[in-house]
Amino acid sequence: MTISEYASKLSLPQVNPGVTTVLEYLIIKFPYINAQIWQQRIADGKVHWHDGSLITDQSLFQAQQRVYYYREVESEPSIPFKETILFQDEHILVAYKPHFLTVTPGGVYVNECLQNRLRRSTGIEALQALHRLDRVTAGLVMFSTNLHTRNQYHDLFRTRKILKTYQAIANISGDEKIIGQTWEVKNRIVHCEPRFRMCVVEGEANSHSVIRCLQQSDHQALFELNPVTGKTHQLRVHMQTLGHPILNDNYYPNLKALSADDYSAPLQLLAMKLQFNDPVTQLPRRFSYESHLSLS
Repeated sequence: MTISEYASKLSLPQVNPGVTTVLEYLIIKFPYINAQIWQQRIADGKVHWHDGSLITDQSLFQAQQRVYYYREVESEPSIPFKETILFQDEHILVAYKPHFLTVTPGGVYVNECLQNRLRRSTGIEALQALHRLDRVTAGLVMFSTNLHTRNQYHDLFRTRKILKTYQAIANISGDEKIIGQTWEVKNRIVHCEPRFRMCVVEGEANSHSVIRCLQQSDHQALFELNPVTGKTHQLRVHMQTLGHPILNDNYYPNLKALSADDYSAPLQLLAMKLQFNDPVTQLPRRFSYESHLSLS
């Protein structure tokens, strides 16, 4: 059994969903975790309030109060790729995340994630991711290192005042000539079945990306992607919309059978630039990571 070194937290909703105790809420909040596991975690003192006082199986639901718990899994894979810190000051840290590493704990990963790796290497326990990348996507991730200025950096993403640039490789047909071509993709994407996939449906657009072809070979092309919004799997779905699903994508256009990670064939998607005006220092910021994507 692997137990997270750091607590995960959730805020109880303002509207009570019809429960009496915190335990009842945790059971309905996480339907894929057996109720007996939550009962045991509480009995072992692994669930507590913000002030550190323990939650018992009789603790009453309290709207908008924070609950802390420690994720645990039977067996946690080790990801054999290293992150790199590119910048750090008293407010933020920018790091390169390799393919296959999660940003924060999720699924079978509790300690083996970028956030917890960086907490261990820097000693900054307050370090927290300001945005996310898919586990299979590589590239730049920005973290807050200062609780007092965190909301100002969160607002950059919430108000879309940060420019994010990605690159991706996709297959093309031999007769396509698309270098320099630009597409503005706007559509409505929602969760479909299974829930971890997204699909395009009719209705008002809630996603927006600008995509441009930079290079092409006989059968592949290199694209620059600028997401305006930040929906789950947005760029992967938008590339599929163009008829150019990203190379080595196991979700789009078709869901492939679950299998072990193939480290020799990572998703060809890289978050390579972050640009914004720093809300604390008022300085223009530009962080980049040299692309390792290449056409064959």
